[in-house]
Amino acid sequence: MAVPAQTCGASRPGPARTALPWPGRSPRPGPGARRPAARPPRPLLLLLPPLLLLPLLAAPGASAYSFPQQHTMQHWARRLEQEIDGVMRIFGGVQQLREIYKDNRNLFEVQENEPQKLVEKVAGDIESLLDRKVQALKKLADAAENFQKAHRWQDNIKEEDIMYYDAKADAELDDPESEDVERGSKASNLRLDFVEDSNFKNKVNYSYTAVQIPTDIYKGSTVILNELNWTEALENVFIENRRQDPTLLWQVFGSATGVTRYYPATPWRAPKKIDLYDVRRRPWYIQGASSPKDMVIIVDVSGSVSGLTLKLMKTSVCEMLDTLSDDDYVNVASFNEKAQPVSCFTHLVQANVRNKKVFKEAVQGMVAKGTTGYKAGFEYAFDQLQNSNITRANCNKMIMMFTDGGEDRVQDVFEKYNWPNRTVRVFTFSVGQHNYDVTPLQWMACANKGYYFEIPSIGAIRINTQEYLDVLGRPMVLAGKEAKQVQWTNVYEDALGLGLVVTGTLPVFNLTQDGPGEKKNQLILGVMGIDVALNDIKRLTPNYTLGANGYVFAIDLNGYVLLHPNLKPQTTNFREPVTLDFLDAELEDENKEEIRRSMIDGNKGHKQIRTLVKSLDERYIDEVMRNYTWVPIRSTNYSLGLVLPPYSTFYLQANLSDQILQVKLPISKLKDFEFLLPSSFESEGHVFIAPREYCKDLNASDNNTEFLKNFIELMEKVTPDSKQCNNFLLHNLILDTGITQQLVERVWRDQDLNTYSLLAVFAATDGGITRIFPNKAAEDWTENPEPFNASFYRRSLDNHGYVFKPPHQDALLRPLELENDTVGILVSTPVELSLGGRTLRPAVVGVKLDLEAWAEKFKVLASNRTHQDQPQKCGPSSHCEMDCEVNNEDLLCILIDDGGFLVLSNQNHQWDQVGRFFSEVDANLMMALYNNSFYTRKESYDYQAACAPQPQGNLGAAPRGVFVPTVADFLNLAWWTSAAAWSLFQQLLYGLISHSWFQADPAEAESNPEARESSCVMKQTQYYFGSVNASYNAIIDCGNCSRLFHAQRLTNTNLLFVVAEKPLCSQCEAGRLLQKETHCPADGPEQCELVQRPRYRRGPHICFDYNATEDTSDCGRGASFPPSLGVLVSLQLLLLLGLPPRPQPQVYAYASRRL
Repeated sequence: MAVPAQTCGASRPGPARTALPWPGRSPRPGPGARRPAARPPRPLLLLLPPLLLLPLLAAPGASAYSFPQQHTMQHWARRLEQEIDGVMRIFGGVQQLREIYKDNRNLFEVQENEPQKLVEKVAGDIESLLDRKVQALKKLADAAENFQKAHRWQDNIKEEDIMYYDAKADAELDDPESEDVERGSKASNLRLDFVEDSNFKNKVNYSYTAVQIPTDIYKGSTVILNELNWTEALENVFIENRRQDPTLLWQVFGSATGVTRYYPATPWRAPKKIDLYDVRRRPWYIQGASSPKDMVIIVDVSGSVSGLTLKLMKTSVCEMLDTLSDDDYVNVASFNEKAQPVSCFTHLVQANVRNKKVFKEAVQGMVAKGTTGYKAGFEYAFDQLQNSNITRANCNKMIMMFTDGGEDRVQDVFEKYNWPNRTVRVFTFSVGQHNYDVTPLQWMACANKGYYFEIPSIGAIRINTQEYLDVLGRPMVLAGKEAKQVQWTNVYEDALGLGLVVTGTLPVFNLTQDGPGEKKNQLILGVMGIDVALNDIKRLTPNYTLGANGYVFAIDLNGYVLLHPNLKPQTTNFREPVTLDFLDAELEDENKEEIRRSMIDGNKGHKQIRTLVKSLDERYIDEVMRNYTWVPIRSTNYSLGLVLPPYSTFYLQANLSDQILQVKLPISKLKDFEFLLPSSFESEGHVFIAPREYCKDLNASDNNTEFLKNFIELMEKVTPDSKQCNNFLLHNLILDTGITQQLVERVWRDQDLNTYSLLAVFAATDGGITRIFPNKAAEDWTENPEPFNASFYRRSLDNHGYVFKPPHQDALLRPLELENDTVGILVSTPVELSLGGRTLRPAVVGVKLDLEAWAEKFKVLASNRTHQDQPQKCGPSSHCEMDCEVNNEDLLCILIDDGGFLVLSNQNHQWDQVGRFFSEVDANLMMALYNNSFYTRKESYDYQAACAPQPQGNLGAAPRGVFVPTVADFLNLAWWTSAAAWSLFQQLLYGLISHSWFQADPAEAESNPEARESSCVMKQTQYYFGSVNASYNAIIDCGNCSRLFHAQRLTNTNLLFVVAEKPLCSQCEAGRLLQKETHCPADGPEQCELVQRPRYRRGPHICFDYNATEDTSDCGRGASFPPSLGVLVSLQLLLLLGLPPRPQPQVYAYASRRL
């Protein structure tokens, strides 16, 4: 919305006049006093010159009760404009505040924001910050490779030989039923003391590292114990890194065996239920362990795949999808005699969160039927990978086939599509228990540089759907130093409580020689990572010098924001990255698409654009001018941008005089400071101060009264130039305290607010001061004490003239209780200064209108009254036009703001609906205004919303992620001897032992927000003024129910004045416009349509998918533990008796790592 530009004091139709008080107005009752719902109209003294009265007196009446003519309503509109302008001139104090600033010109300087210099400086600071982390990363990776190379493998190593701090030990000790308590294996665990550290938002120990091992990995295996043995040496490197750079946060080594060693030590934040954390599935590990991937997953759904085997496949595919990141592309298809995609995606699509969700839901609908046709599946997959007309990763190419077995090797397909170069790797997965010959599956993988895996049971799914990363890591390891490049991740939620972070990653390679032939090892040891909190990056950006509507943002190669004021995820899932596209963080348009593309390409640029912005409360749209400036952040995948409104090119910087600074006394002794003391509020108005970080020792508080108290107490101790304080913020706060106090002294104190039906007057400043007068009005002040976070403040700066803001009402809430409460309407306007040819807007001033009193005044101003006499009602013989006062039974008169919300009405029964979207009050009239272009609709999607969990069906079913065998399975003896039955039996027994496995824990649901809310997509709809700018008459054509209406914009405001006939009947009820947020069950705009027009992105500039020296002979083997009924029964008896069973591969995934 752009309110018609007209500066205060500009000429307007009709003679200038000032707002007139209510004659004989008595003081208003206090906020708590009870008063009648509708008071009789009070006379308004309209001193209108004779020329202004001519249109009224000469207005011909077409017939009795005639609808007002256009020039009559234009006259009413002018009276409304003049009344609003008069009140704001008297009480707003815009002109007086300008003079106050000029009178105090010696107390501040006007500084300039130079966009190019600013953005280059911030980009350089961020680069320096990240470069320090890079140096620490390289030191850690080199040390890890050397430690592992020097380590001597020990076959007979025992748990008691290794001393380490098990991060989950404390939680397990608290749980008497935990596995390790039963095993009695705590002898090797260190017990540490911890201290609270605000930087980590956690209790830490700086002398040790902590170790986290996934739940499904046996801690006592030889592989894990050797891993713990050699990684212990990293502890000293971690400590030395922190000594050199005390700002370092978590330093982490994620091992390819699943072990995580991190520094400093802190207890693991384990959930109340089973802990499924595995470092190899974290976004940062996946990104660092391999180059981008183009993956086609094909699933055998022939008739032989039924029951538990099909369920295993469905879960396996979902787990496989979780190993992909936003740099990867994927498609999933099912096949029998023919192959077809499981979802609406007909080609490779980006493996982002929303696309993966579509796949996961579609996979659940797969049904087994027909005969196996490997040829159909592989031909479909190769065709997908050869499609060059789509966006894709263009690096590693692979086919993942899930089947229960078969005899066909489809050699002719591989000869046609993949040989001799073998550019596509083939990974085969034998799923379930069966008697098929697996040799063909092994041959397919080995002949195509892939790997063969077996998934006989639930427990094998997670480990075997992620080990393919070892194979993809081979070309990286063989590339050596060329592949040792630091990558920076997307934003994601830290699992240890730091909040939103990015991580620098560096792969760690195995440098040992493999075998007697001194062959180079191909295995990746793991990934080294160092976290950087987003808050630490934000501290490098200018905050308050850019003004309320200026900001810094950064994006990565995918176009996802790293920094942006609208990056505010309501819920976070630490298993998924936080991916908000720049074009979803803002309202998308062609200019922003060009800016985004240029930033992704690593270019510099500057562009001034006219664009739409959403208000802070997400109710309004404003059309504004913005200057975008951007530069790449060198040595990273990020690009930094700066957005400035034209009025924020300059800003004020307080320059307290030498005399004040020479006073070596606390700030509380300064003259202007006394106006911050509550003792001055009664005479000077109540002061809210923005909760900013003025000094390091200032205690923050959500309660502004308490924050002010903390601030005053601290100011008793510090001097104005104290090094522990931010002098810019502190000095500007004191300057604005004095400036706004002078406004009270010169304007507000001598005025009678009650006479003009005002509840309050106020001023808010860039310096962080919000002053409300009189003091008692602060009790009902609900705006944010931080002006930069107050919707009225930011909207006022973006608009010329007077911005009305009615009280917010939700359609689901009860109406305003006018009888008991004093309801106010905010009217605000910016204070624009011009100092030496430099224009800026350092403050916003306004008034709070008494709703009831101004509703009565509105009736009078939109009436045919010419003097104090009582109004004359049109009668059958009077032949006059109706007006909004005496004909309110027949005529509807309203003021609606630019968002379509009701501000004032001549209908008393609508007063309690002020602030509601007008379609909820009169859907027919609002639709007509929209259809006649008075309003334009803007739809967008909020991808960061939180929604209540959907009710689950099948309450008696087993928990999610656990398979329920069919009746046929139970009747099949072969099934009972399978590893699948063994896996299910284990989980059933575990559930019976540990509380209730089948029911959710009510206490957990109460304490865990994730149990109550989940991430979802909400569709938002806002309305703003359309192209119609003039007075306009129209008819709502509805047969016998037709209505005349007139609408006109009020100059210099964000209001639309509407006069309409009241509806005679409700037979012509048109569609209702909706403004409230609505939940999108399909997660926003149709994903199937969006993938047809993918947004521009670039993948990492390096790719390691081929190396001529790669040894592909290690390409998989069968299971080493053929289960039998006797073994199953023995193990279960041991488990029930509490004896520690000897670990087997089907229970703990530790034996598959090949070092």
